[in-house]
Amino acid sequence: MAKMRVWVSDEPGHENLKIVERDIPTPGPGQVLLKMKAGSLNYRDSVVVKGQYAAPTVRPIVPLSDGCGEVAEVGEGVSRVKVGDRVAPLFFQDWLSGPRRAEHVLTALGGGVDGCLAEYMCLNERGVSRVPAHLTDQEVATLPCAGLTAWNALNCTGRVKAGDLVVVQGTGGVSMFALQFARMAGARVAATSSSDEKLEQAKALGATHLVNYRTTPKWGAQVQKLTDGAGADIVVEVGGVGTMLESLKAIRIGGFIGVIGVLTGGSGGEMPTTYIMGKSAHVQGISVGSRDWFEDMCDAVEAARMKPVIGASFGFDQAREAFAAMHAQTVVGKIVIDYSR
Repeated sequence: MAKMRVWVSDEPGHENLKIVERDIPTPGPGQVLLKMKAGSLNYRDSVVVKGQYAAPTVRPIVPLSDGCGEVAEVGEGVSRVKVGDRVAPLFFQDWLSGPRRAEHVLTALGGGVDGCLAEYMCLNERGVSRVPAHLTDQEVATLPCAGLTAWNALNCTGRVKAGDLVVVQGTGGVSMFALQFARMAGARVAATSSSDEKLEQAKALGATHLVNYRTTPKWGAQVQKLTDGAGADIVVEVGGVGTMLESLKAIRIGGFIGVIGVLTGGSGGEMPTTYIMGKSAHVQGISVGSRDWFEDMCDAVEAARMKPVIGASFGFDQAREAFAAMHAQTVVGKIVIDYSR
């Protein structure tokens, strides 16, 4: 049988990632074979490779939840896509619509099942969707996790509207998508970062307020000051226990905090319940999204001709270097892998 190259993680640490050869799978009834073109990294992928992911993870595991591929072959009965279509695999293969259920977690690419860091993937047709035509393969590969998570936080759960003030934390993939989606909705954006240089990049994307949290660690009060005491409507919370209190201080009464990341830790801190009550805050965890939401997001991205922010690109053979760049947390936007290199 024809062979393909696949990156696998069978012991913790990005330095232990290795390339192996496997047979190129043959799609069965209802399945599609994708020739993968690109992939992108998320913080979650780093945690999986480190062996620190809380959700069920198989090992050895092929990493990466995000990718872009071309349909190379289809099995019997496939109708959603055809050979030659460019598609993205969905983060949760079985979350098609409605609320997320417990069993969806087991179908998460690069965790519950093998992910996108392979030259070919065989998936059920329901687990792929066509993508915006104006985007490159690398740009498409940024959409399924970071893009959809930000879309969910703002448009599906947070219900952003024109005139709102949205706070985005840092300049990683989710935060940059949130900045762009907020601006698409006519909202204003306050961006926080430890780097003035990164804040200037956020400003170039449309951020109207910039806060360096190194020089202004009490940035929640600064957001209140910027809004004449009204507070922000939405905070896209990616920091975790180290930033939640400032997020609560930053929002208006009745404001929304979409909890997405745990960059400063996921447990061990005190729960600021008095602030939650005092602000009548809506605090909700955000976990990517459904296929219906993904397709809505792609329609909006295409209509706006929006382009995702890519901060670094690596070749397929440079996966270890890509993960090292993720660990360093120096890149603005997304880190992508171009499988043609």
